[in-house]
Amino acid sequence: MTIRERNWRLNHLEVDIVAQKGNLIHIVEVKTRTANAHFDPMKSVNAAKQRNLIMAANGYLHYNQLRCGVQYDVIIVTARNNTLDVQYIPDAFKPRLRTYR
Repeated sequence: MTIRERNWRLNHLEVDIVAQKGNLIHIVEVKTRTANAHFDPMKSVNAAKQRNLIMAANGYLHYNQLRCGVQYDVIIVTARNNTLDVQYIPDAFKPRLRTYR
């Protein structure tokens, strides 16, 4: 994977990492926590956050005139006793398609 951007912004939206592998753009959200934190960092990638990442990804593709697939990934960094544990979750969520009648 090649990192194309870090902390890419579009108005109030931000993508932590934009990477590319082949014809696939990876929109990566990075969550950091300490080992004694009693919460699931994936819960902070809720529906609202996902919508914002999707809007930002669409903006990124449009701004850069790219026509390729998008995958949404999450990286969880846990600080524990002066070490970092990094967990990469590829394809962490998929955009929901709406159907209108």
